[in-house]
Amino acid sequence: MQMREFAVVILAAGQGTRMRSDTHKVLHPIADKPMLLHLLDTVDGLGATRRVVVVGKGRDQVEAALAGREVATALQAEQRGTGHAVQQAEDALEGFEGPVVVLYGDTPFVTPETLTRMLGRLCAHDNPAVVVLASSPADAKSYGRVILGEGDRISKMVEFKDANEAERAVRLCNSGMMAAMKGDLFDWLGKVGNDNAAGEFYLPDVVMVAADEGRHSVAIEGEAFETAGVNSRRELADLEHDWQQRRRARALDEGATLVDPDSVWFSHDTKLGRDATIEPHVVFGPGVEIADGATIRAFCHIEGASIAGGCEVGPFARLRPGAVMEESSKVGNFVEMKKTRLGKGAKANHLTYLGDAEIGAKANIGAGTITCNYDGFGKYRTQIGEGAFIGSNSALVAPVSIGDGAIVGAGSVVTKNVEADELAIARGEQRGLKGWAARFRERQKAKKG
Repeated sequence: MQMREFAVVILAAGQGTRMRSDTHKVLHPIADKPMLLHLLDTVDGLGATRRVVVVGKGRDQVEAALAGREVATALQAEQRGTGHAVQQAEDALEGFEGPVVVLYGDTPFVTPETLTRMLGRLCAHDNPAVVVLASSPADAKSYGRVILGEGDRISKMVEFKDANEAERAVRLCNSGMMAAMKGDLFDWLGKVGNDNAAGEFYLPDVVMVAADEGRHSVAIEGEAFETAGVNSRRELADLEHDWQQRRRARALDEGATLVDPDSVWFSHDTKLGRDATIEPHVVFGPGVEIADGATIRAFCHIEGASIAGGCEVGPFARLRPGAVMEESSKVGNFVEMKKTRLGKGAKANHLTYLGDAEIGAKANIGAGTITCNYDGFGKYRTQIGEGAFIGSNSALVAPVSIGDGAIVGAGSVVTKNVEADELAIARGEQRGLKGWAARFRERQKAKKG
């Protein structure tokens, strides 16, 4: 559907006291992305003409998170309710005429399809005053209720604390999200009163103000997941859980194998190919791309890494940002990579740290090898050529280069470049003192006796 111009106002001025956190509520992450940015990415994808975020306490944090985005902010200095909060966005919308969608920074997962439905319904032939997004969650809790009349027309909206028993028994709940034409919205907000249990100016009351002027409002229903908000750490964890469950289901539907789906944790941008196999207890941080047919074994942590087809990772491996595994390469148990490219068919099977390195095709990195990339002040790179063999327990002190086909003897500390096909051994000469061990034992026994 081709969208007409529309504006979005996102409320993010609440204090979030129940989060008990120094971090602003809307900046708490789900799937490694702040809730507010989840919502803004959805809005951006739909092509909103104007975006206004209403801020209050903790505004510096929110404004810092918005840096570089085409988003205006408006300040609600005094917390006087959601209706009052939306009013603060009026100046930022000067010169805009058209639909305005009001959203909440702590309700991040309303879908583009639902927003499209809201805007389409607002512009329908019967010219509704307000379109309200509602849902029917399994636990209605203390949400405001939406009382319907004929069809989708709203007869009444009431906050839970102001509702009677019959109204509280209604399962259709107000999400707080709504759409209205800009001129109508701010006109009706100016007529909303605060004669209620909290003494606040409620945004949903514009529905009743419009009704007093002979205009009808309607409700559309979305999934409970879309309207789930976060006011506490427990609700944050619940929403993370729900998001992860949906992402796991998508991975399975797209052709990946998750051996134990509930133990795999995705980031918001994880890319997982077909026939990839993910064993239990794998965590993906941001920026991970896994190609078709790769295998991630149990207990791996992967972030900012690219893994090509046919690769094998783990178990118990850690790939940090900048790790690149080319086709059919392998890292095994207790291997860590950072800013390192492992060439096609190369292997690092055990107990190895590879940082700031370029490793050629079919190179073999022995157990216990480390690239010593940091001297306390700067980072330096290690170059390992194609087909090179690095013996176990070697330390490669960067900057250093190991040529194609070279061999580094086990236990070496390499501080100079190694030429192609050269054998490099850098360790103390082994000496043997015949009979020394037996004489030592005799001396010790004599001391004890």
